[in-house]
Amino acid sequence: MAFGKVFIATSVDGFIARDDGSIDWLPAGQPGEDYGYGDFMASVDGIVMGRGTYDSVLAFEPWPFAKPVVVLSRSLAQQDVPQHLQGKLRICAAAPEELVAQLRGEGWQRAYIDGGSVIRAFLAAGLIDELTLTRVPVLLGSGRPLFGALAQDLHLSCVESRLYPDGLVSSRYRVLADE
Repeated sequence: MAFGKVFIATSVDGFIARDDGSIDWLPAGQPGEDYGYGDFMASVDGIVMGRGTYDSVLAFEPWPFAKPVVVLSRSLAQQDVPQHLQGKLRICAAAPEELVAQLRGEGWQRAYIDGGSVIRAFLAAGLIDELTLTRVPVLLGSGRPLFGALAQDLHLSCVESRLYPDGLVSSRYRVLADE
């Protein structure tokens, strides 16, 4: 059974950040609308994110996650975690399969996988079975893509799509097993 679920916003042309990592193009959202994020977070035991995502959310006040966070990084160490985040997150350099084995050993059943390179690595390892992609009605022209080259086609089934009044379109896909 796959372990990861993705919940991420992209521009209509498939970028998750500008070339410099900025996400200033993301809308603030409508008051009282979480675009399904609350229900999604209730379905996972914790978050696995990449270094770039961690760097983007590090300055958020307050820290936006109540669940445990694992940051996949080969350049950070646990002592790099700010004091106010000690006990809320840990740094890990493990490969996706190794990390999943560790987290399952700790009782995790499902994880929120976040960050372009981490999502791609977990997809390549067959460790993601659901993707919720919310398209923001903006074309960036360039930036950091969510997806890149694949060793083979990855087939998806659209479970549901929802159009929000502010123009965002959220689609939830199930990753289909190889036939």
